Amino acid sequence: MRFEIDGMSRTPIYQQLVDRAREGIARGEARAGERLPSVRQLSRELVVNPNTVARAYTELEREGLLVNRPGRGVFVAEPRAELTDEARRRRLDEEVDRLLTEAVHLGFSRAEVARIVSERSRRFRWASGKPSSNGEEGSE
Repeated sequence: MRFEIDGMSRTPIYQQLVDRAREGIARGEARAGERLPSVRQLSRELVVNPNTVARAYTELEREGLLVNRPGRGVFVAEPRAELTDEARRRRLDEEVDRLLTEAVHLGFSRAEVARIVSERSRRFRWASGKPSSNGEEGSE
């Protein structure tokens, strides 16, 4: 997984790092157990304050996406299933509603949004073995 920052973005650098890590893990660019660059190493590569990288890593640890092993480094965590199915669904519904609200305000049609989501979803690594409501497997 490659970290990059956009110095012209209004999004804080630590948030850009968090978002990039989330996306990289979701896409399968970084797998459970994979070691990430140290705080110092990544701060040097990106020419940012080490506290910025540490803040991003701390947030990702709190979310359960990373695990810090003192003396060994920072690693992608094993997936956790600590939320109930109902809580997971409620959280996803909230995020989908945000996406759809934005799409409506940007003037997209329902068909355009469905096409875009379908195209973009192919870029992500999905859990296998769980059939969806239409009978398709979770991964392609």
